[in-house]
Amino acid sequence: MSNNADLQTRKNAATPRGVGVMTDFYAARAQNAEIWDVEGRRFIDFGGGIAVVNTGHRHPKQVAAINKQLHEGFLHTAYQIVPYKSYVELAEKINTRTPGNFPKKTAFFTTGAEAVENAIKIARAATGRSGVIAFTGGFHGRTMMGMALTGKVAPYKIGFGPFPSEIYHVPFPVELHGVSEKDSLKAIQNLFKADIEPTRVAAIILEPVQGEGGFYQASPSFMRSLRALCDEHGILLIADEVQTGFGRTGKLFAMEHYDVTADLMTFAKSLAGGMPLSGVCGRAEIMDAPAPGGLGGTYAGNALAIASAHAVLDIIDSENLLDRANALGDKIKARLTALRAQVPQISDVRGPGAMNAVEFIDPATGEASPEFTQKVRLAALKRGLLLLSCGTYANVIRFLFPLTIEDSVFDEGLTILEEVLLEAAKG
Repeated sequence: MSNNADLQTRKNAATPRGVGVMTDFYAARAQNAEIWDVEGRRFIDFGGGIAVVNTGHRHPKQVAAINKQLHEGFLHTAYQIVPYKSYVELAEKINTRTPGNFPKKTAFFTTGAEAVENAIKIARAATGRSGVIAFTGGFHGRTMMGMALTGKVAPYKIGFGPFPSEIYHVPFPVELHGVSEKDSLKAIQNLFKADIEPTRVAAIILEPVQGEGGFYQASPSFMRSLRALCDEHGILLIADEVQTGFGRTGKLFAMEHYDVTADLMTFAKSLAGGMPLSGVCGRAEIMDAPAPGGLGGTYAGNALAIASAHAVLDIIDSENLLDRANALGDKIKARLTALRAQVPQISDVRGPGAMNAVEFIDPATGEASPEFTQKVRLAALKRGLLLLSCGTYANVIRFLFPLTIEDSVFDEGLTILEEVLLEAAKG
């Protein structure tokens, strides 16, 4: 069997540098919240494949569902050519369980970026308008439209322009960085004065909790203000729930934390627990705007992924993972908050449910400290704890452990985290 060093050499020779890879070890197997590399080393996974395995690596119910579809059903027909019952049943479940007491329809795709692209297509078809407003710090994918919507240049946009037109960015409200809700709303009004009239705006898109941007959550008052603004001008509100969905925030969907609803929602990642599947759900009349053939994709709603998604929803319910997310989140936030006196680099601990983050600064200057963040991440990795960083200033560590993580493994990970934070704070 190849070792990590050999595979790293082969990877560098065979694959482009544009596919950034965070670690230099290679996975051999995984189970729930643990990964073993090709050399037998074990890692506790606090990254969850970037929020993809909320129900853990290789959950037995998912494995069984995929095997049943594989051995008793079929691999692929292309839903647009020969449809199948499981797709329709999953759409019915999503329509029922997404927030909003109105008729809904759902279409399935393959990736989060594909879901976002189709949400924009649907919004434009439904409104007859072209403009879209997005937020700084938002991440919506690496396709051309996804990059255009994403509010972060490095590393996502460098060298890839020009991007699709009629995309406008306004600051996302982050009080920690001096941007208030009033500032964000005023920026939208300034946009209407300087760049595009509201009657040409099809949609406003945002993540209820910014993912790559740093796990900043939109407040209920801000979401209400956006809903009112959209209603005033006939603009559609799109909630990008690709990272926030399927239990991560302590609700099945993050929009359940608000008393207003979105017109369209995108989701992916943990929908099928590691199988490639995404979707758009929205008001039925809006979803029906594109003509037949306007939506779809060869692999959209793949049968194996659909089977896995049915299992994911069952696991979330049967194992009470929404309550579990809140309990795990409360525990990690309490541990991190208790360290603030000893680790002055900690400027904030936040996040709903188990969508948690810790932000670091240089205590001497108050400025963001990506250096300290990287130091903590690398020290944790050496001890077998996999952490992910994020944020506009690369000074945030986000926690996306499986919600099914065993208590003993979770506590082991928290102990490692605490130890590396205390050591890094000492210099």
